[in-house]
Amino acid sequence: MRVAVIGAGSVGVSICKELLHNGHDVLVIDRDATPERTSMVPAAEWIIGDACEISTLTSAALETYDHVVCATGDDKVNLVVSFLARTEFAVPRTVARVNNPRNEWLFDDSWGVDVAVSTPRLMTALVEEAVSVGEIVRLFEFQHGAAHMVELTLPETSPYAGARVGDVPLPDGTSLITILRDGQAIKPSPDEAIEAGDEILFICPPEAEHDLALTLNPESRTRLRGESEED
Repeated sequence: MRVAVIGAGSVGVSICKELLHNGHDVLVIDRDATPERTSMVPAAEWIIGDACEISTLTSAALETYDHVVCATGDDKVNLVVSFLARTEFAVPRTVARVNNPRNEWLFDDSWGVDVAVSTPRLMTALVEEAVSVGEIVRLFEFQHGAAHMVELTLPETSPYAGARVGDVPLPDGTSLITILRDGQAIKPSPDEAIEAGDEILFICPPEAEHDLALTLNPESRTRLRGESEED
């Protein structure tokens, strides 16, 4: 797979290292890349230039890449490059980093973004996931928010503690994808029992989150953790 990574900061360099380790071809574009940065991932191809300039992207032959990852610390740059990658170079898939949560609403298909990764939101979700029992915690969004990955730690008071997976009435469009127990990921077959303390991961539409929480924990609040009354 050919991947163009925009931005050679600490996030961009880390992404490049992982992609190279997994055997992918990687191009890095950054206008301020230092020799120290380039030496950290010498196996990558480098272009020193402004990725917001079509001439830079043309010289990179961006149309030959399968993915563009916009990993800079500037939301404006990430949006512009995503838009150019999609509209001018027909790149099949774009992933963009969101630095300011207030800008999340912009990172959608109208700006050419397929997947938006909000570091602040993800970190908040991981903190909440560690301390929340019986409440839905949203971990990730797919298809521009049409589907969410959520987690719930099953409380002892759940009416389905000890029940078979196949006996749990899930809301429409909801799939139980894995059960985490004692450091192990368990395949959720219909006969597998869920136990108090299990961390259960689901994919569901956003409108099903509250019903899912109330099904597994009738004492659950009707709002997601971390959301204000105005959300």
